[in-house]
Amino acid sequence: MTENKADCIFCKIINKEIPSHKVYEDDKVYAFLDISQVTPGHTLLVPKKHVANIFEYDQELAADVFSLLPKLSRAILESNPAIEGINILNNNGSLAYQSVFHSHIHLIPRYTKEDGFGLKWETHYDDYSPDELGQLAKTIAEKVEED
Repeated sequence: MTENKADCIFCKIINKEIPSHKVYEDDKVYAFLDISQVTPGHTLLVPKKHVANIFEYDQELAADVFSLLPKLSRAILESNPAIEGINILNNNGSLAYQSVFHSHIHLIPRYTKEDGFGLKWETHYDDYSPDELGQLAKTIAEKVEED
């Protein structure tokens, strides 16, 4: 699913058609507080260029966006002495919980294990043989070389 740029809420925020609480801006990216505030300081980092998800990035856009993560993360951490960590999430596609189809990265400060945010990973270690994992790695590596 893709969103029409004219209807994109993040494009409207970037263009100042919708107010936001900006924490950083340059000519390539815009960072602002997420209106949901999963935890206090929850920030979104978005490219100003309208791309739906990571699959539409080129190397230059990736460098522009992802190189800012350490700086923003440190700023969030230093903004509140109660912050003990940060989750950095990027959802790509509906099944991966992307709900706004303008690429964005969530920076979610963590205060305690009971701060209202959580992730769950299930391990499937026993479900795959070394040969199956080797074939999967080979297939992915071949696609990396093709790109």
